[in-house]
Parts: sequence; structure tokens; C-alpha cells
Amino acid sequence: MSEPILLSLSGSLRQNATNRKLLREAARLFEPGTHIEADLNLPLYDGDLEEGEGIPKGVQVLAGQIARADAVIISTPEYNKAPSGVLKNALDWVSRTKDKPWANKPVAVMSAAAGRAGGERAQMILRSYMVPFQTRILQGPEIHLADSSNEFDAQGKLVNERYENALRTLMRNLRSEAGF
Repeated sequence: MSEPILLSLSGSLRQNATNRKLLREAARLFEPGTHIEADLNLPLYDGDLEEGEGIPKGVQVLAGQIARADAVIISTPEYNKAPSGVLKNALDWVSRTKDKPWANKPVAVMSAAAGRAGGERAQMILRSYMVPFQTRILQGPEIHLADSSNEFDAQGKLVNERYENALRTLMRNLRSEAGF
């Protein structure tokens, strides 16, 4: 059996965002496997753009990555009590592609935020965004990384053993759900 492909989607475009760090830690705990970080720096969804030029190349790449992945992890910041516009935009674009890349895909969601709830509301809303895609979204353990800028060391490793243990369990569950 080949090693699984794990695709990660960060709701933050910043390279050093705590959501990216959380996803990289999740990928480390998911190993062995191939980890691919998706690029969500896409044009804003625009029906006129779609009609005139078709689905942008970056969206086609993302949809293909989702389709080929054995499992997907998504982490979102919380902006004004909701997931980021970057993430919602990517989901909207992928919903316009012909093949249904999300269908029956094992997915784990998590959040990292500055607030004391760790993005709990954003994650709840993100879970609802995923319903139309008919994924196999894992129910837990839930990862809501609060005060996220203080939860990683200089190398990007989680410093809180409780968060790391919960993330390890989530990745073990995702790996099992993906059949590995």
C-alpha cells in the first residue's frame, strides 16, 4: 500500500500564520505520508469571470489536489466570529468545478485564533460550509487553539502537550478514516 496524500488548506494566506503552523503539526503527527499545502490565493469568485474565462487555473489545481488527496485537513482563523473570506472564497470556487472533488473525502477541521475560544465559532460555521460537499468530516476531537500566537515554539512545534495529544488523536482518526 502506498503512503497517503494529505492535503492542507489554511484559511490564512500568511506563511507564518498560526493556522499554517497548526496544519504542519497535524501533518507531522499524521505521518508517514505526503503532505501538500494548498494555495488559496485565488481571485475573488465572480460569475462574470467564470462565464467569460472559465474556472481559473489555480482553482483547477486546487480541485485536482482535493480529488487526489486521501485526506484533507483545514484550519481556519476566526475573523469577526466566522471563517476567513479566503477560505470561503476557495470553497465557493471549488463548488463550481465539474467533478465533485470533495465527495466522500475524509476531512478534519481545526482552528487557531487569538481569542480565548480558539476559533470555536469559525470552526462551527466551517463545518456547516462543508455540508453541501458531502465529505466524511470527523467529529473530533475538536481542536480550538486559543491564544494561538503563544502556543508554538521557535521551530513551530506545539508547546502544550494537551493540544498535541488531541491533535495526535485527531490525525490517527483521520488516518483510519482514510483507510491507512
